[in-house]
Amino acid sequence: MSEREEHLVELVGDDGQVLGETTVATAHQPPGRLHRAFSVLLVDPQGRVLLQQRAAVKTRFPLRWANSCCGHPLPGQSLTEAANRRLAEELGVGPVELTEVGVYIYYAEDPATGRVEFEYDHVLRADVPADLVTRPDPDEVAELRWADPGAVVADLDADPRAYAPWLGGVVNRLLHPAAPTRPGVAASEAPERSGGR
Repeated sequence: MSEREEHLVELVGDDGQVLGETTVATAHQPPGRLHRAFSVLLVDPQGRVLLQQRAAVKTRFPLRWANSCCGHPLPGQSLTEAANRRLAEELGVGPVELTEVGVYIYYAEDPATGRVEFEYDHVLRADVPADLVTRPDPDEVAELRWADPGAVVADLDADPRAYAPWLGGVVNRLLHPAAPTRPGVAASEAPERSGGR
């Protein structure tokens, strides 16, 4: 088990209010516990998003294509600080200016690892230069590629098992943002839900 699996996360209700805390590992054991997370999309001047293929050693959805970076803030930690920490750790990028484009609540079971994702996911966007330099950590990232978000949505329909189950909702929030907010400030629109329980 990686050290990060022992980090604490915030348990939240459907409204995002903090209810307590537990470890990453415990939050992702079936049946899952709703907790705060973030998904970052780096967007280049052409509107393409940076996708990462998750490393084979990931405990949840390894080798699936996902958004640029994701993770969990520590209890009480700002989304901006947490997201920039993970961008540095996973991609060797940052810090960047982040805008929250919405919240996405989803539930997904990973048949390969038996773990569960049940997350109150803050979707964060950062506009980056076309010549962005990345230094991905091979323990985090198998591969990177730039993609048009509309093409990603179409490919998700054609080959959903190639992608992390949360990517569709994350890209949807990018394409159809809630009222723009600073990270950590609640969007005016209700969170989008997916996955069912």
